[in-house]
Amino acid sequence: MVVGSLKASGYRAFGNGLAGYSVVELLFAGAIMATMSAIAVPQSLAAIDRARAVSAARFLASRMAVARSQAVMRSTHVALRFEDGPSGITFRMFVDGNRNGVRTADISAGIDLPVEAPVRLGELYQGVAIAVAGAAGSDPVKLGASNLLSFTPFGTASSGSVFVRGRDGSQFAVRVLGATGRARVLRYVPRSGDWVDGV
Repeated sequence: MVVGSLKASGYRAFGNGLAGYSVVELLFAGAIMATMSAIAVPQSLAAIDRARAVSAARFLASRMAVARSQAVMRSTHVALRFEDGPSGITFRMFVDGNRNGVRTADISAGIDLPVEAPVRLGELYQGVAIAVAGAAGSDPVKLGASNLLSFTPFGTASSGSVFVRGRDGSQFAVRVLGATGRARVLRYVPRSGDWVDGV
């Protein structure tokens, strides 16, 4: 009876005693598991990197939506200022202090004041940055001649695109349409060279 139950659990009767799995069987099973892990782990890491880039692009779009709502709520201009530094591009929200719009000179003079600390996407989403490379483009912040994305009290904005790049090479663009001030996230498709809606 004991031998029968041991057989069902993976043991074999051998002579007068019981024997477990052979070393060859264990090595074979271990090799299969190692091979499957080697195949699955890189794909899982790439999926995690892509998910981080998607989240970062959506976060940036949400910060633009917050800036737009702040401009409407405060009845004044609010802008996101993008600055290139040694650790990458950061962005920060500023509020108009003298009713002439958010301007770089007024920021330097302390008239247009920041309402939050600078944000770097890589600190929130590991391996993600405001960046663009290859066929997707060369300028990560396309806001005309300025580095300011400005929102008006009427909910309109200056048009432009800010690009987000993941560690796996995935590329996204957050575009703002000036007439509505709304942001949308686009994904770059390398095979066709197109920017498509949705992530």
